[in-house]
Amino acid sequence: MDGYLTSAQLADKLGIKPSSVHRYRTRGDVPEPDEYVGRTPLWKETSIETWLAERPGQGWRKGKTKDA
Repeated sequence: MDGYLTSAQLADKLGIKPSSVHRYRTRGDVPEPDEYVGRTPLWKETSIETWLAERPGQGWRKGKTKDA
């Protein structure tokens, strides 16, 4: 079975502050949680690994295209 990451663990994996995870979720910059335990969001480690592998590289900004 997959391991799950809490918001704090996700923040650590992404190299951001835990408070940033909530802001990123609000903006749609991280995947939706896979599960909830009560009100605590949890992400499957495999979901995050897949998302990280597929996301644009450093310097990418929303609204920009590779051709621009």
